[in-house]
Amino acid sequence: MFRSTPKDPQLDYELVCIDLMVPQNHLLRQIADHIDFSFIIDIVRPFYSDNHGRPSIDPILLFKMMFIGYLYGIRSERQLEQEINLNIGYRWFLGLGLTQKAPDHTTISWNRRTRFKDTTVFQDIFDEIVRLAIAHRMVAGRVLITDSTHIKANANKNKYVMQTVEQTPHEYTLELDKAVDEDRKQLGKKQLERKEEETETKPIKVSTTDPESGYMMRKGKPDGFFYLDHRTVDHKFNIITDVHVTKGNVNDSVVYIERLQHQIEKFGFEASLEAVTVDSGYMTPYICKETLEMEIYPVIGGRRASSTSEGMSKERFLFHAEKNVYICPKGQELSQSTTNRQGYREYTSDPKQCIECPLLFSCTTAKNHTRKIQRHLWEDYKEQVTKNRESVSGKKLYRLRCQTIERSFADAKELHGLRYSQLRGRANVQEKALMTAVAQNIKKIARQLAKHAS
Repeated sequence: MFRSTPKDPQLDYELVCIDLMVPQNHLLRQIADHIDFSFIIDIVRPFYSDNHGRPSIDPILLFKMMFIGYLYGIRSERQLEQEINLNIGYRWFLGLGLTQKAPDHTTISWNRRTRFKDTTVFQDIFDEIVRLAIAHRMVAGRVLITDSTHIKANANKNKYVMQTVEQTPHEYTLELDKAVDEDRKQLGKKQLERKEEETETKPIKVSTTDPESGYMMRKGKPDGFFYLDHRTVDHKFNIITDVHVTKGNVNDSVVYIERLQHQIEKFGFEASLEAVTVDSGYMTPYICKETLEMEIYPVIGGRRASSTSEGMSKERFLFHAEKNVYICPKGQELSQSTTNRQGYREYTSDPKQCIECPLLFSCTTAKNHTRKIQRHLWEDYKEQVTKNRESVSGKKLYRLRCQTIERSFADAKELHGLRYSQLRGRANVQEKALMTAVAQNIKKIARQLAKHAS
């Protein structure tokens, strides 16, 4: 029996309400209900003209489009435009009707690369979201946890040139030089000569594709051109409070104190900050000294003692602070002989006593039968930080890392597309890292406020 083909329901006209088609517990609905993005207008106002050119697209709409991309890991702006046109939830969030087209993807690109180039717009938006979290008491400012993760640069690791670059002195060099001179003066040693025009140089690989990236060579990490995202989170709700991108060959410890002070000053953590937690890559005398002098309780991961040609471990020697000597397992005192320009005091043994010692060949391999031990001028600070780490409270604080900063990086890479950068140049990668952090923060804020509202 012949049966007529049923009418295609996709060709029917229906009267619909977009608001009813978005679930009440949808993430974008929670964000729209609890986060007011009107502050964006004030941030971008200096970059728009009221009486020149055609009317511009609403900046809030523009940034909401970008937020959707970062929230849902849509890495292509062209794909983002297509997804918005197809997704009712995205349309609802942007205030678009079913027949309205999303703004062209080139609009986002032009604004990023032209209107907002070399500005602080993205940093300012990030800061405002952090202040919003502070206002809702989601940032305590008591414990800050910092680490870095690598972001693959858009650069072929086999396309590079070798260049000799000048090594930039660390910010604490002058302070350390002064301490070295004072220590040598007490020993009756002359001041070390330093020539300002002399700078250290180092041959490095420079990418011909993205010269601003850095060639990273770390144990357990892939080799190649990368950037580093140095990130800090607050322990209370894992809100990201700082994002700073550097080349992939920059040591974690180099920028730490500067970024910590940046957060303290910007968000007023002076009175609230009690402790900081970082891994062993930050275990330097300078960081220990600075954090303790800031009256902060630093908890820093320990490093395994590296094997040296000296033989017997330094830990088997007892340091006597009042006498300023090291005492070997057989009772000989090693006195300070000098202080080198790297800030290490050198303690040496008496070869006449060492040559008669039964532990000589297990203690040192030096031809003159002398054992030498180095101790940094700021070693006392390191020892205090080691005690912090080994205390009960220190162990509890260090365990927070896997729940906070490591989780934050994992979410950023798996859910929000931070694993690699499509764009080139440090400024573009900084923008990507900031916007990823903004997406993570607004998601946490919205969900937490929605939870309390229900």
